[in-house]
Amino acid sequence: MGDAVRREEEPLHASVPPVVAPVDPELRAAPRFTLLIRAAKLSTPVGEFLCVIRDASESGISARVFHPLPAFAGMAIELQNGDRYGVEKVWQEEDRAGFRFTGPVDISRIIESPSRFAKRGIRLNLSAPATVSSLGGKEEVTIVDLSQQGAKIACTCRFALDQRVTISAKGLPETRAKVRWRAEGTAGLAFEDTLQFGELARIARQLQGSD
Repeated sequence: MGDAVRREEEPLHASVPPVVAPVDPELRAAPRFTLLIRAAKLSTPVGEFLCVIRDASESGISARVFHPLPAFAGMAIELQNGDRYGVEKVWQEEDRAGFRFTGPVDISRIIESPSRFAKRGIRLNLSAPATVSSLGGKEEVTIVDLSQQGAKIACTCRFALDQRVTISAKGLPETRAKVRWRAEGTAGLAFEDTLQFGELARIARQLQGSD
C-alpha cells in the first residue's frame, strides 16, 4: 500500500480543517512536520486499530482515525516498517486525534520511515470467529490476522491450494477469496477485491467487539 492511502480515503492534497479540540501545550510547542501521510496501527489492550499519521513532532503526533478510540494506558503506534512507539491519547475530535509519546523518539526516523524490506499493507493481529464457505460446505474458523489484501485463518479443515471460498464474520460481509497457502492448522486467504483502508478500519473495530 505504501505511504499513500487510497485517494477516496485520504487525498494527498486535501485541505485539512483546523482542529478545534483542546491541544496539550507541550504538543503545540514542539516543531511539527506536516503532510506525513503514514499508514499505521494503534495497539491497545483491547485490540489493534488503523490510523493515518498526519503530522509529528518529538512530543507527539496527530492522526486521522476512523472511529472512537479507547483511552488506555499501554498504547503503542506501529509504523509500516515495524517501528513501535509508546503513546497516550490526549484528545479526539471526530476523525482526528492527538497522541503524546511516552518516551523519547527519533523524529527523523519517523519522517523517513526506513525499512530493509519492501513495504506491505499493515496487518492487524486479532482473534475473531468467522465462517468460510466453499462448494464443499461451511467451516467455522478463526481470523488471526487481517489486511486490505487478505487474512490468515486458524482452522481444523484442510483447504486446497487456489481453492475459491468466501469468508464472512461480524462486520465482514461475504468476501470472495482464494486459498494462497496452508500450514498445519492455518491457511492464508487472498481477497479477490482489496479492501479500502477506512473499510478495513471499521471492519477490524467490529471484529474486535469495539462497537
